[in-house]
Amino acid sequence: MSVIVRDDGFHADDWAGPVLEIDADAAPEVLDAAAKSGALVRVGFAAFGDGRGFTLARRLRALGFAGRLRAAGPLLADQYAMARRSGFDEIEIPDAIAARQPEPQWIARANWRENDYQRRLRG
Repeated sequence: MSVIVRDDGFHADDWAGPVLEIDADAAPEVLDAAAKSGALVRVGFAAFGDGRGFTLARRLRALGFAGRLRAAGPLLADQYAMARRSGFDEIEIPDAIAARQPEPQWIARANWRENDYQRRLRG
């Protein structure tokens, strides 16, 4: 099983429509097709240290994808703000990570719009 993380905490998966799975090494034509789809796009992260999924999210948004974008894999609460800034709407984490990093740790990072280094530098 898995847990969906959004700005307001943990949720069960509520998506009932089609899901388009994209791996971190997806070819550009896959991104073009995904940007035009009406499906939930689920970008898989093989490991928390693999940041290619963040780049894919940014590219999908730049291509005009306005649908629901989900990061899926062994991501950590510390990566939540980066995921949201790069264009993800939510993160799907395994139950084991949710047990090690409970909901309050994820909610503490939900102020991703306000708490970034660029905002602090601008004053």
